[in-house]
Amino acid sequence: MHYPPKAAASRLVGSLKGVSARRLRQEFPDHIREYLRGEHFWPPPYPAASAGGAPIAVIKEYIENQKRPD
Repeated sequence: MHYPPKAAASRLVGSLKGVSARRLRQEFPDHIREYLRGEHFWPPPYPAASAGGAPIAVIKEYIENQKRPD
């Protein structure tokens, strides 16, 4: 995803989580109940990282080569 460098990642993620949760509640109100955590759909924490414009192939290779928990 591309967003302006001056935009706060926390604000962007908060907005995406809010909009997607509202849409899911509107479109699938009965189905979504089993996925709620209390009243919330998304858990509060989230990871954020920047790839600095690296090609997708390089990012994919990096992710695929990460160590897996035992």
